[in-house]
Amino acid sequence: MDAAIVRGELIVREGRDDKEFHFQRWVQARLGEAGINYDDPGRNSYPDLTLVDSPEGIEVKGLSTPGRDASFDGNSQVARPTHNGRTIFYAFGRYPASPEGNTFPVVDLVMVPGSFLNADDTYEHKNTSTRGFGSYGDILLRDRKMYVMPTPVALLGGVEGTRTLLLPAVDDPGDGFVQVGEVTRVEVENVMTGYAFDFATNHLSATYRRNPMAGRQHHFRAWRIARPEGLGAEVTMSNSVTQSA
Repeated sequence: MDAAIVRGELIVREGRDDKEFHFQRWVQARLGEAGINYDDPGRNSYPDLTLVDSPEGIEVKGLSTPGRDASFDGNSQVARPTHNGRTIFYAFGRYPASPEGNTFPVVDLVMVPGSFLNADDTYEHKNTSTRGFGSYGDILLRDRKMYVMPTPVALLGGVEGTRTLLLPAVDDPGDGFVQVGEVTRVEVENVMTGYAFDFATNHLSATYRRNPMAGRQHHFRAWRIARPEGLGAEVTMSNSVTQSA
């Protein structure tokens, strides 16, 4: 992906209504060029791409700039370190928000492990439902959760305009990579265990318990491919996103 951005390999969209999958197709083309076998599970599956020859998966997130690039939606699937025995990586690519045509460049790229976005590997998402809503008591109420998570663009400083790979500090990407920073995420004191919604007041309230892993630090190192033009800015944790609860 780094090499493709450097040589100017463009994203190709099928039309202005093609807003969701053009960057995913760009990533798929890069895997094909590299001879990396993958399965495309199809729409509304997680992760977007599963590698065949290694137990890894890639969730692809395209972000327009300028625009909403500080957070992204997890449609019924919160970010997690692994899924069905596969280590999950998230590939975030930014591209121009209002291109003149149907081809445009990848502005920058950040690839991070799911553990950087959420360290919890125990929670399993389930869509549930209950019947009895409405005047006649025959309406089914579905509890379909939407998770809104910060992107690496919001969490990290120094990633704009570059191609950056983030890995757990214990991992080494191999030859050709140069370390450009080290960052740490710290688990919060209390974690959410549930929520309730009051139909009369439209108020949603959450319940918490103490996190048994409170204060645990997760260390990551940032890497870039060595290029003649230089490595770019050092990667740091951003001060714009605060942790609460």
